[in-house]
Amino acid sequence: MPELKFEKQAQDYYNQAPLIILGSGASAAHGMSGMWALAQHLVANTDISKLSAGETETWGNFCQVLNAGVDLESALHQVAVTAELTSRIIQSTWSLINAEDIKVFNESLQNQGMFPLSRLLRHMFKSSLTKLNIITTNYDRLAEYACDQERIHHFTGFTHGFFRQLAAPNETNSARRVNIWKVHGSLDWFKSPLEDIVAISNIQGIPVNYKPEIVTPGTQKYQTTHLEPYRSIIHSADQAITSAKSYLCIGYGFNDEHIQPKLMARCQRQNSPITIITHSLSEAAKKLVTGGKVQNYLAIERGESDDQSVVYSSLNKNPVIVEKNIWSLEGYLSLIM
Repeated sequence: MPELKFEKQAQDYYNQAPLIILGSGASAAHGMSGMWALAQHLVANTDISKLSAGETETWGNFCQVLNAGVDLESALHQVAVTAELTSRIIQSTWSLINAEDIKVFNESLQNQGMFPLSRLLRHMFKSSLTKLNIITTNYDRLAEYACDQERIHHFTGFTHGFFRQLAAPNETNSARRVNIWKVHGSLDWFKSPLEDIVAISNIQGIPVNYKPEIVTPGTQKYQTTHLEPYRSIIHSADQAITSAKSYLCIGYGFNDEHIQPKLMARCQRQNSPITIITHSLSEAAKKLVTGGKVQNYLAIERGESDDQSVVYSSLNKNPVIVEKNIWSLEGYLSLIM
């Protein structure tokens, strides 16, 4: 039975204590907006008052491109937005994602079993492991909430507390810890009036004279991520990728240049095993598993319904249709536990 092949494969890859990579699909499972919904929000809600005539024209062009169906990242590459416009876009993005994030947090207070990620981490820590690494391109704090529900300490590059400052990994110690490397920033990161980066826990609005530290798609992304804290975070993420023996990608589209090169080098040159679970495989992910360069892979996407999965395995020549949900994190857990 081909199913049994990939079931054992899933367990073998998992038993190598995979590095976890969370993409936007992992948050979409909890109702968080993706790029399309964010684009619609930006068009409708971005504050464009008191912009210069040139910036207002640029904004109009940007909205036209988005309304024509161009994705947000491509639109931000096509239209050169100024620093001021970028700041307005960041604030509007923050407002949408933060409100959704707080809503998920409040729901989690009533539902102890809300996060499959909590159960995954708990299961991984049943071994002799004392540290796990998560890399994410998401701004939200769902990974942190999942850790909290399992009473697991997490480290995101900052000290503990309500007003948190940058810290080296060895400054905070605990018996078990999850390092969460947020390569595009986080809802709780801000540039302070002193021009340093701080983290402020679960606030409803942006504090006066503070600026959100999240990196939106587009050309500004490359400039910003050369600065702190991104430079250190990306360096730590690179180290985590290099030292991992296996990779588990959850809702990740394989379109990020900050994660991609090291991850691909490990999978292609070292034959490190990779598991991908997602609602639908992106073109980049499909190319990865069908291109012949990666030798050890297991990729699972949703089939024609929630209760059907399509499995692409390096052990099988053709995709396998499975009449159950193993494409979601909840479903994947049934394979490995």
